Amino acid sequence: MVAADIAMARERTGYFYVWMAGICAVIAFGAFAPTYWLQLPAGTFVGPPLLHLHAALFSAWTLLLLSQTWLAANGRLEHHKAWGLAGISLASLMVVVGLTVAILRVRAGIAQYGDAVLSFFILPFSGIVMFAGFFGAAIANLNRPEVHKRLVLLATISLLEAAMARVFFVLATGGGPGMRPGLGPPPSVTIAIVPSLLLLGLVIAGMVRDWRVRGRPHPVWMIGGAIYVAVILLRVPFSATPLWLHFTSALTHIGG
Repeated sequence: MVAADIAMARERTGYFYVWMAGICAVIAFGAFAPTYWLQLPAGTFVGPPLLHLHAALFSAWTLLLLSQTWLAANGRLEHHKAWGLAGISLASLMVVVGLTVAILRVRAGIAQYGDAVLSFFILPFSGIVMFAGFFGAAIANLNRPEVHKRLVLLATISLLEAAMARVFFVLATGGGPGMRPGLGPPPSVTIAIVPSLLLLGLVIAGMVRDWRVRGRPHPVWMIGGAIYVAVILLRVPFSATPLWLHFTSALTHIGG
């Protein structure tokens, strides 16, 4: 009887990742609505065409995650694996396009804002690196589903920092037609601390779920969460160091 209850509880928690993916999608689309999605039909969005590709790719990722978690939760693993190949291609494009957009922003603002724009670059760069690192580890653990699914979720959480920051941007500025981050001087790197720590709640939710189902948090949450917190806290002082400024300057001059 006890064994049957445990098995039933574990079966129900299979949908935990579907719900988590749904939350990620809501954050991604909802947070970008005032500065992008609602501005598109109104014709008020201001930005280069590459930003539309960026939005399409990163939005598609959250929808793919939602679909993938639903397929896995319902035992449709063949379809899950087939779409996983598309996910690898999508993730690769996201890394390339994400870095390109961030580098072009630095190039456009360095003459006017100097070191401030070089320092701010650490936010998109570290987010993309975390995404690539977590997702790369997830691919390396395809045959370990308990590790794989947690790493994919961690990769997605690391992408949501920009979305969560949009919420604070709208609250601070009031939004409005054509308003979006990136049009004015870059803010301090510290502006990302609170939005990033709020997203840590998703990691904590994963730990709590594991505690209830497994009796202890999975090591992926412990290690991944520690990496995430370390990046949040360390990138603030590191962004102002000569090493980072020189690295960013050199990176943005490649091919320029």
